[in-house]
Amino acid sequence: MRLSGGELGSRVIRSPHGAAIRPTPGRVREALFSMVATQMAGARVLDLYAGTGAIGFEALSRGAASATFVELHAPTAQAIRRAAAELGVAARATILCAPVEKAAQRLSGRFDFVYADPPYALPPPHLTFSTLRARGSVDAATVLVYEHREASHPFSAPGFETVRDARYGEVTLQFLRATA
Repeated sequence: MRLSGGELGSRVIRSPHGAAIRPTPGRVREALFSMVATQMAGARVLDLYAGTGAIGFEALSRGAASATFVELHAPTAQAIRRAAAELGVAARATILCAPVEKAAQRLSGRFDFVYADPPYALPPPHLTFSTLRARGSVDAATVLVYEHREASHPFSAPGFETVRDARYGEVTLQFLRATA
């Protein structure tokens, strides 16, 4: 998979062989980072269900100060670690191999941008987002994006509101904000 922009634009990241990963399509990543470009400089980014790590690497490529990648599958997490080293961003990348619900309980500090792209068969990450909110890891200024299949599993939970939806074929990006 090729990164689409920023200082690492056109660099390639590899995913482990045999891994059941559904990467966010390139045109969706380009559109996403076009929408949040002004918020990337110096941002702390959290890439949940990281897969190839493309979202976190795109953010680092576009000026994010750091990215935390959470991936359950150990070989995939190791591939993200290798890619961070190959791309020269290992010092700005933290890779956690854990279920997102458990990782949310261990994270510290506030994130500026959170991206969640769970397998489409899973329900929305209500517990994870609620835990992040309760721990102060997200607030009203945090940009939260939940990727899901069009018209299935939209996110709706107390303490969050939808700011906008952006649809790209089968993919929907739901932009959320934590409320007071």
